[in-house]
Amino acid sequence: MRASRAFAVAAAACVAVGLSAPVAAAGGDQQSQIHVSVSPQSVQPGGNLHITVQGCNRGGTITSNAFPQTNLPANRGGTSTATARIHNDASPGQYHLAVRCNDNPMVATAQFTVLPGRGAEGGLGGSVGPTSAEMAVGAGLVVTAAVGGSLFLARRRRTISGKA
Repeated sequence: MRASRAFAVAAAACVAVGLSAPVAAAGGDQQSQIHVSVSPQSVQPGGNLHITVQGCNRGGTITSNAFPQTNLPANRGGTSTATARIHNDASPGQYHLAVRCNDNPMVATAQFTVLPGRGAEGGLGGSVGPTSAEMAVGAGLVVTAAVGGSLFLARRRRTISGKA
């Protein structure tokens, strides 16, 4: 019984995609005129994402969950670029951005990756005590200094008392 339901749902999905394909192909001319690229493909939270759009002559807007809405400047017959700053608290993972041009009803998309954030390299700052190996080396240096100092003083005292 369950297999027949799954088959019916899959068949209905295929029919829906098949029927919508001619509609998407009819609007394909406008969609193919908009090309979106992002650089870099992977960015850290708080980093800048550079977006290049070809085909938006009168500007537009760029939206994503990873950064605030960004305006795309107008550029007749050329390439428009914009820079979006990724939210500092953006979760790592795959994100999409959508470009909506003012002179074209179609929406073009691109994908990018937000990498895990790296914390500041502030060092340990004394929050961790010395290891037992470091304690042994330090104790060895103190003993060596004490023995060496004692030998130096004893030898000096002998030379001073021998002359007197």
